[in-house]
Amino acid sequence: MPAVYEVAFTQDASRDVIATESYLAQSEGDNRALDFLGRLAEVIVSLSRFPERGSHPKELAELEIAGCRQIVWGWYRLIYRVQHSQVMIYLIADGRRDMTTLLAQRLLGA
Repeated sequence: MPAVYEVAFTQDASRDVIATESYLAQSEGDNRALDFLGRLAEVIVSLSRFPERGSHPKELAELEIAGCRQIVWGWYRLIYRVQHSQVMIYLIADGRRDMTTLLAQRLLGA
C-alpha cells in the first residue's frame, strides 16, 4: 500500500476554490458548484495516494520552473508540487485562462 501524503493548499489556492465554487453556484447553480467540489475532493484523495501521477505543465517549462505537476479535469487545472511527504497545491484555475501569466504571478511573484 502506498504512503499517504498530506495535501495542503496555499492561501491563493484556497481562494481559488472559494471563488470558483461561488462563481459556479451563481452562474450555473448549486449542483454545478457541488460537482466541482466533489471532483476536487476526489483529486485530493488521489493525490494523497499517488502524488507523482500528474503531468508537467508545459507553461512551467517555458518559465524554467521545475518540480511542479498538474491534474486536469474538465476545464480545470490544479498545479501542485510534491515536497517530502506533502503535496502543496498552488493553483486551481480554468485552463482556458492565460496560464503562463497566471503561473508566473503565482510561482514567481511576477
